[in-house]
Amino acid sequence: MTSLGASAASSAQNDALAITDAHIGLSQAISAAEQHIGGKASRAEYEREQDRWVFDVEVVKGSEVMDVQVDPTSGKVLTAVNDKIDRSDEDHEDRGEARETDD
Repeated sequence: MTSLGASAASSAQNDALAITDAHIGLSQAISAAEQHIGGKASRAEYEREQDRWVFDVEVVKGSEVMDVQVDPTSGKVLTAVNDKIDRSDEDHEDRGEARETDD
């Protein structure tokens, strides 16, 4: 028998349900990323990265933007890399879409 999160992960339309397997919440992941960088989160999401689920948090400090991945089980920062503008960022701006923030 599979868990709800594992079942949901196999269906693209229900990816959001995969969060049920996370041991920490989005706000905890944001807090961990902000503390690690010393900045303020501008965007956060729970996404599948390669073969695992992670919280992906974009953190701004001064003029730098960092992509921070947080482990959904432990709450530890896995990676923190300088974020360069990518196509999805440009697509959101071109359509006038606002990016999610969590204050």
